[in-house]
Amino acid sequence: MNSSTPSSTDNNNFKGWRGIKRAFATPSALTMLFLGFGSGLPFLLVGVTLSTWLRDTGVALSVIGLISYASFFYVLKFSWAPLIDRYPLPFLGRRKGWLALSQLLLISALAGMAVIGPESLWLFVLLAGLAAFAGATQDIVVDAYRIEVAPVEAQAALAATYILGYRFGLIISGAIALYLAELTGWTIAYLIMAACILLPLVAGLLSKEPAAQKLIVREIHLRDAFIKPFQEFFSRNGVLLALALLAFVGLFKLPDQMIGVLAGPFYLDSGFTKADIATVSKVYGVWIGIAGAFLGGVCVAAFNIKPMLVIAAIAVAISNLVYLLMAIHPSEQWAFFATISADNLSQGFAGVVLVAFMSSLTNRNFTATQYALLVSLAHLPGKFIGGLSGYIVEASSYSTFFILSTISVVPTLLLLMWIWSRIQGSTQHSNTAQ
Repeated sequence: MNSSTPSSTDNNNFKGWRGIKRAFATPSALTMLFLGFGSGLPFLLVGVTLSTWLRDTGVALSVIGLISYASFFYVLKFSWAPLIDRYPLPFLGRRKGWLALSQLLLISALAGMAVIGPESLWLFVLLAGLAAFAGATQDIVVDAYRIEVAPVEAQAALAATYILGYRFGLIISGAIALYLAELTGWTIAYLIMAACILLPLVAGLLSKEPAAQKLIVREIHLRDAFIKPFQEFFSRNGVLLALALLAFVGLFKLPDQMIGVLAGPFYLDSGFTKADIATVSKVYGVWIGIAGAFLGGVCVAAFNIKPMLVIAAIAVAISNLVYLLMAIHPSEQWAFFATISADNLSQGFAGVVLVAFMSSLTNRNFTATQYALLVSLAHLPGKFIGGLSGYIVEASSYSTFFILSTISVVPTLLLLMWIWSRIQGSTQHSNTAQ
């Protein structure tokens, strides 16, 4: 799993179709497979799987929506990313030290949730928030590691293998967790989930720290560590384009994220058991998502990123309309399979496209901070609206909510039209600036 810092020669090695194959075969890609697994695992455990657990114990939809704000740390991670960029821990290295610490904290929080249970609701929510904080911190480090360990030309391949691992994490924390909850109860399920974090922990310890670089962020004071990354981003792109890029990233996956919080409760309310949900959504669906991720990785590597952004945004929005099939035909397996097929294929494709695009916008001097800002914005609108989604459904219907989520793609497409001719230079030079 060893890796090294890319050179100009490496950049040439990843061009063309042979370069795509070579990029997927690098040790860094294998490392990202395991680290992606570690990133994907907690996301559902403080999201859809958690909401399914709460609904299974009789918690109201409105309360479940509010509890989803415990995972808001995924949105706010840019606020402490400068500390990770600026201060390496006194063990393991600049990236590996923070990675190991976040994973150990995540194991403790998930185990605590398993032991406490939702009967002690506020303590349970506090531990869920701690798990989300640890998972978000892990994401900061993993994203910075991925960008620093390979050239821009290899980022699509690393994004694809990362998302492959991420999807495996979703299988374990989605399908396997639901199967375990059905057979043994939620306590055992979450204890096993906590133990699964040991795999990416070991993988991170065995991986090689990216070769040291002379980074500006190490030479500045703490106050500037919070200011310089954002100052550089706005200076490089210009204020207007920078704001447009941030808004575009924030809105890109809004249709998908609006549905995310209530997906589990919707499946239950549609008449499916936890085992049904595990089989269709968390096993079959994840494999469809993996196919979408690799399709996205190949397309981004082979074609221009801009048309891929259009295709991905439209696909994510349209896939939400397919949820109407389940609303109209509850308890029918064919509708469930059709919905999950459309949803996961588009999510997998769009996920790789967005990761590659955001990676191209970062400066390696401020990798963790700038990428964390972009990822945080990518989750912010969906998290905010998702927290209110229970109220929206209770005030109208699931069908109305799915239609509203589809229409939410319109601002994204309008922004893309405006930035279309303005993003060429920004994405080409951001990773080479020193």
